[in-house]
Amino acid sequence: MEHFEIATVAEKSADFRRVLWTGEHTQLVIMTIPPEGEIGVETHDENDQILTFVSGVGRAIVDGKTKQVKPGDIVVVPAGVEHNFKNAGPNPLVLYTVYGPPDHADGAVHATKEQADEAEESGQDEPPK
Repeated sequence: MEHFEIATVAEKSADFRRVLWTGEHTQLVIMTIPPEGEIGVETHDENDQILTFVSGVGRAIVDGKTKQVKPGDIVVVPAGVEHNFKNAGPNPLVLYTVYGPPDHADGAVHATKEQADEAEESGQDEPPK
């Protein structure tokens, strides 16, 4: 059995992105977006994504619409929809997200957005096949 006290685990991670668990059909990832930071505009053509916010405040931009997000909020991003999430506060924006199917390499840890972008561009952050 995999068990996580997800809010605690997410709050303790300073990494931009950390894959906690990867299954055949879904993947659990925690993220910490620093003040003035963002995930970056992206579209997952083959992945649905559900994001749950643990701490901090931010802006969700999904399919051209913007909404403020805070702890306890959930945002659903269907496959093929352009999205970005930005930190709008003075503290880190902490969240966990579930991808279906997995979108990142199993066990991947990226301390910064730059490391995450580099891993994706180099092909080192590919999900299991």
